[in-house]
Amino acid sequence: QVFPSQDPLDRADFNAVEYINALFPTEQSLANIDEVVNKIRLKIRRLDDNIRTVVRGQTNVGQDGRQALEEAQKAIQQLFGKIKDIKDKAEKSEQMVKEITRDIKQLDHAKRHLTTSITTLNHLHMLAGGVDSLEAMTRRRQYGEVANLLQGVVNVLEHFNKYMGIPQIRQLSERVKAAQNELGQQILADFEEAFPSQGTKRTGGPSNVLRDACLVANVLDPRIKQEIIKKFIKQHLSEYLVLFQENQDVAWLDKIDRRYAWIKRQLVDYEEKYGRMFPAEWCMTERIAVDFCHITRAELSKIMRTRAKEIEVKLLLFAIQRTTNFEGLLAKRFSGCTLADGTGKKPEVPPPSTNPFLEDETGPETDEIVMEKSDTDKPKKPKVPDNPFHGIVSKCFEPHLYVYIESQDKNLGELIDRFVADFKAQGPPKPNVDEGGAVLPSCADLFVYYKKCMVQCSQLSTGEPMIALTTIFQKYLREYAWKILSGNLPKTTSSSGGLTITSLLKEKEGSEVAKFTLEELCLICSILSTAEYCLATTQQLEEKLKEKVDTSLMERINLTGEMDTFSIVISNSIQLLVQDLDAACDPALTAMSKMQWQNVEHVGDQSPYVTSVILHIKQNVPIIRDNLASTRKYFTQFCIKFANSFIPKFINHLFKCKPISMVGAEQLLLDTHSLKMVLLDLPSIGSQVVRKAPASYTKIVVKGMTRAEMILKVVMAPHEPPVVFVDNYIKLLSDCSTDTFQKILDMKGLKRSEQSSMLDLFRLRLPAPPPGGDGSGSLSLSAPTPEQESSRIRKLEKLIKKRL
Repeated sequence: QVFPSQDPLDRADFNAVEYINALFPTEQSLANIDEVVNKIRLKIRRLDDNIRTVVRGQTNVGQDGRQALEEAQKAIQQLFGKIKDIKDKAEKSEQMVKEITRDIKQLDHAKRHLTTSITTLNHLHMLAGGVDSLEAMTRRRQYGEVANLLQGVVNVLEHFNKYMGIPQIRQLSERVKAAQNELGQQILADFEEAFPSQGTKRTGGPSNVLRDACLVANVLDPRIKQEIIKKFIKQHLSEYLVLFQENQDVAWLDKIDRRYAWIKRQLVDYEEKYGRMFPAEWCMTERIAVDFCHITRAELSKIMRTRAKEIEVKLLLFAIQRTTNFEGLLAKRFSGCTLADGTGKKPEVPPPSTNPFLEDETGPETDEIVMEKSDTDKPKKPKVPDNPFHGIVSKCFEPHLYVYIESQDKNLGELIDRFVADFKAQGPPKPNVDEGGAVLPSCADLFVYYKKCMVQCSQLSTGEPMIALTTIFQKYLREYAWKILSGNLPKTTSSSGGLTITSLLKEKEGSEVAKFTLEELCLICSILSTAEYCLATTQQLEEKLKEKVDTSLMERINLTGEMDTFSIVISNSIQLLVQDLDAACDPALTAMSKMQWQNVEHVGDQSPYVTSVILHIKQNVPIIRDNLASTRKYFTQFCIKFANSFIPKFINHLFKCKPISMVGAEQLLLDTHSLKMVLLDLPSIGSQVVRKAPASYTKIVVKGMTRAEMILKVVMAPHEPPVVFVDNYIKLLSDCSTDTFQKILDMKGLKRSEQSSMLDLFRLRLPAPPPGGDGSGSLSLSAPTPEQESSRIRKLEKLIKKRL
């Protein structure tokens, strides 16, 4: 179907029978059959006509297409011909333009050559005239005119470099060189005449001539300028070498001020007499000062090597201080442009630190430290990295700084001995609620002295002497830690088993509170606070030393060992406090285990041993807390260590209470709860300000004392039926150790036969161990028994006692 049509004959599912039935639906309709046949025939004829017309039309289309193609090919040929014509005409036009402009190009070249020739002739005329004038002015010493003329002649001569093959040009160039050489020799002779080696100086007339001669020297070979400068400075400093010869009295270090005073006078004299003679860009004043510094450095090095045994610390420091002050004065007056290394003076050195050593210290010496900081920081200005003159003279003192280091070693040794003597003479610090536990004054004095030494040495040298000084610092930090701090810690008695019921009865009245007196407790806290202060300040000292020393030597500064030493002192102090309070509570726990708990008839208030423990805690802990107010974290460590020591010991004594009746277990449970509440309140006990205990401490107390309560609850439970008792034990204690279960049975007072059956049942009721390991082993590792904990504590105590 090409076009849409409603004719039934055009349908795809055309059915002839249905179509005929549609034309003749009834017999009556057959009457007009002829008419229908005629219509169909007419339609067939029309279709034939249409088909014939279409076929003919297609034949004509093909013929028209071939004709159009032929016409297009003809048009292309015509276009190609026109393009070829245009190209030919363009080539002819280009040839014509070349012929027209050929003469113009020749004229351009001629003009350019003519201009060059005229310019060259002018330069040649100027060169010839300039050479003649230069020679005449040189003979007449008209240096003012020569300076300008010579620069112009040299500039003009540069234009003739490519014409040096021409004899006349080469001759002129040689005359210029000869004139320059003659000028150089003549100017040197004039300076020699004006400033002879004998030291007589002519002023007035020659100075103007010499001033112009210096302008000429700027144009001549740089060696002429250097020779003039060298001779003038040598002649200017010749008097210095005579006055300060090695055999002269003024040459030694004690009169080093005279050297610097002499050069100051010479520089002032130079400015007045010769300041205008030399061009400003020659920086003659600075050159004189720099040459003086080099000579002084060499002379001082030589004389110090010869008289090394005569060098004392005070003399050396005096000379260094005067020298660094002079170097600072040079830095203010001059830019350092004449120094060979002036442009490369450590630009990468970081700026001075904004966190000065000991700046944040707190203690009795704070005001003194701040004052010392302001005083000792002032001389550091000559040491700043942008001072190009730093070390230009003072470098000669560096090989002799061992004298300074040895002196500091001796002084620090005497300082430590004085600290020891003062401590023995004055005794421990008096206990005071407001000032107790304060840092020992001696440590502030030590670090103030350290800072003076460090600042002083950094001004002298930032190389190996700083490393040597650091070694001295390390030595006396260790000595301070052991002689002043550890050496003054109170000694503990090794016999801890001499406590009896009689002593416990005395302690009820508070007659024997603890092994350490109030003064000794305050001393321990004071030493702990001092060690903490030294630890923090030593870290600052290490950082400051690394700032001062050369970058290549920073890795050699390490005070970690000394910081560890102070950490050991802190740990020992805390352990002493814990041992003291722990030992004070031992008689009460012993009394608890000696009581006849099976005879207790009724539950009353807390037992006497609990009151005794609380009494010791209330007497010791507030003193320790007040004395450690400035180091709160170490008070928290004390609380945690005491809890870790006391609770396992309490549980161990709890197991010794056997047999226990039901009422006795209830009384013990009440006592355990009282102790738990006191321990939870331990960090703030006896304090007007109630603080919440640290979470880490609370967790330890709750875990340990809850275990003690669970043990007593198991003891209170009836042992019949056995299965329920065993399951209740496993549920409450989660302890799979048969030893612990055995102790529970002993506390209940069961007979051996009953215990045997109970143990068998306990082994049967134990939960299966997890795969990949022994269950009892893993449980015993994760939850150590009180005996294991107590044994571990005892071993630790023995080690600490041996160390102390």
